[in-house]
Amino acid sequence: MVWDAGRERVLLVRSSAQADFPGVWSLPGGGVAHAEHPARAVVREVAEETGLTVDLTGLRAVVADVVPYPDQKVALHTDRVLFDLAPVGGALRAEPAGSTDLVRWLTPDEAAGLPLLPFTAEALGLPVVPLPAGTLRRREPFAGPDARRRQRFGAYGLVTDPADRVLLSLIAEGYPGAGRWHLPGGGTDHGEQPVTGLLRELIEESGQLGRVTDLIELDNLHNPAALGPEGYPLDWHGIRVVYRVTVDVPTEPKVTELAGGSTARAGWFSRSDLRELPLTEIAARLLVAAPG
Repeated sequence: MVWDAGRERVLLVRSSAQADFPGVWSLPGGGVAHAEHPARAVVREVAEETGLTVDLTGLRAVVADVVPYPDQKVALHTDRVLFDLAPVGGALRAEPAGSTDLVRWLTPDEAAGLPLLPFTAEALGLPVVPLPAGTLRRREPFAGPDARRRQRFGAYGLVTDPADRVLLSLIAEGYPGAGRWHLPGGGTDHGEQPVTGLLRELIEESGQLGRVTDLIELDNLHNPAALGPEGYPLDWHGIRVVYRVTVDVPTEPKVTELAGGSTARAGWFSRSDLRELPLTEIAARLLVAAPG
């Protein structure tokens, strides 16, 4: 969300005739290229769509939505990372011959009178109004998956209990990072919100009931030759969001997911225990950067 802070306006763009929702307004942004960090992607997309250079000032929210495409016989799941952004240069202009054709500074009240994509209405605190029938116009079929390249979205937790112990999961043999202790979590299912997916994974990996309290991190991982259960190297791109999670009534951790999953076991550890554990990079970094 690009804010004109002094005048309480937000920057919105209108989808062009080339887009799936022509004439519908949304926050500027777009797809993350393979191996691209989402923070770089949003700066690039905002520049392309609006002509403005922006600085990232915060991580606002992560949400998911599903749009049915009846003609394609698919339902498209999209994970959306919402940043707070501040304009620092450039000149406002519409995107030339792109997926948007108009850009405007608007107050939330002004935006309320426009057709908005649901995630944009929610971000602005406005009611989600169904779009008119026939608004969706997909012109080309979706590309099929690349068997050697994978982009995966996941939600993970920095999980603690009232005694300030940390919950970690041990990566099983046959998976990238095997033998290292990792933050609980994993990939979200189709149609699943990140927080819902994380709490489901927490139960599957450890049997714990958690309470999400804060969104604390966006992590990007690219491994062009990841070896996993597929049995051959994959050009792997992982986008991971991390939440702070509290387990108010901890129990003995027990893996409940089906045999053959990526988690061998889980455990509660004191802060002093962590120095002796082989940790994944993200677990080591966050447990030092966010100790409480």
